[in-house]
Amino acid sequence: MNSISNGAEDLSAPGRTRWLIGGLLGTGAFVNYVDRVNLSIAAQPLAHALNLDPSQLGIVFSSFLWTYALLQIPIGAFIDKVGVKWVMRIATVMWGVATFMTAAAGGLGLLIVARLILGVAETPMIPAAWKATGYWFPNSERGMCTSLLDGAAKLSNVIGIPAMAYVVNRWGWQAAFHLTGIVSVGYAVLFWALYRNPSEMRSRGLLRAAEHEFILEGGAQTERASENYRPTKISYLLTQRKTWGLALGYASYTYTYYVLLTWLPGFLAKQLGLNVLASGMYTTIPWIVAVIAEFVIGGWLVDQLIMRGKEATQVRRAVLVGSMVLSLAVVGAAFATSLQMALVFLSLGAAGLAITAPTASSIVALIAPQGSVAALGGIVNCIANLIGLSAPIVTGFVAQKTGSFSAAFFISGAVVVLGILSYIFLLGPIERIESAACSGIQ
Repeated sequence: MNSISNGAEDLSAPGRTRWLIGGLLGTGAFVNYVDRVNLSIAAQPLAHALNLDPSQLGIVFSSFLWTYALLQIPIGAFIDKVGVKWVMRIATVMWGVATFMTAAAGGLGLLIVARLILGVAETPMIPAAWKATGYWFPNSERGMCTSLLDGAAKLSNVIGIPAMAYVVNRWGWQAAFHLTGIVSVGYAVLFWALYRNPSEMRSRGLLRAAEHEFILEGGAQTERASENYRPTKISYLLTQRKTWGLALGYASYTYTYYVLLTWLPGFLAKQLGLNVLASGMYTTIPWIVAVIAEFVIGGWLVDQLIMRGKEATQVRRAVLVGSMVLSLAVVGAAFATSLQMALVFLSLGAAGLAITAPTASSIVALIAPQGSVAALGGIVNCIANLIGLSAPIVTGFVAQKTGSFSAAFFISGAVVVLGILSYIFLLGPIERIESAACSGIQ
């Protein structure tokens, strides 16, 4: 413990390479999510151009998630076997290809195909980032690191949404996908050039020995653990109560997040009468509040409390449950009679969701058996997105049938309550799951 404490006190001495890698991963998350939110902004003019009704639009919104969710477990296992670098190199190239295909779609069928391919392309991002985080960051910095990753994704809503709204308003819906396609190709070049695992960076003289030692002594997982990988670990992980507690809790966050991610501009436009540009601009307000809350509470405050001696499990569980309770504020949007009232409830709800995300994400690397971070991350993300993919469809169907988004917000609240119960009663203490070999299961 003394070496970890001393490393934390002399943080300037080891170096900052790990934060450059964190920034690279965060940039990837930003690009990743801009590729997704562009559709929510382009939705109304796209629907008009292709003659899509709200139910069909809901299917288009969710089609990305069909492949994205179903491939999480096999891709997570594949990343544990092959490694982060090459899987992500191929994936980043595919992001740009799929985004350009969306711009070329001339009907519902081709649009769905393009989104399915984008789902395949973006599947590795989260489990790969969680695994890379486990390699690159000590336990005492996991809160801020995962906040950087998830906060960058939510910055796509702060920066990407108004940018896409301007582009769509000025040049049409297809221009939004041309722009994000170019950005995706640019990131692919950046990732290919910069990302390496710690040991490779160390061998090339790009990572100082002091920083590498600080990372390892702080509880980071070693890359050698992947050499002992066994495919049966997936089935073993699926039998673990902690896996389901984390996955179902994260699923409740994902469902509500996808409601806001896909339908928030549409809610402001349809229910409150804003045009495309105005709805895009006002949509950024809840996400600005969310990003600030995420970095301050989900990142900085969590790490500070743990480094100052507070029991880590209690801190993370309190933040998880408290932030999920705060996210119930989205239900208040059902009663909003003005833009100002709607933005208050949506901002509080988005802040709660944003604080939840890095805390839950950091738990993956903390409880996964050695060498299985991506596999556990894939399971968690698969279950979360299988449930989350219903959010755009359910919301679109409810909005079409009732002419209002009120019932959709009530459904989101009910899902959040189930997530709170999962974190309280299923997840338990935040400690590493015993490996299959240690438990006698082969």
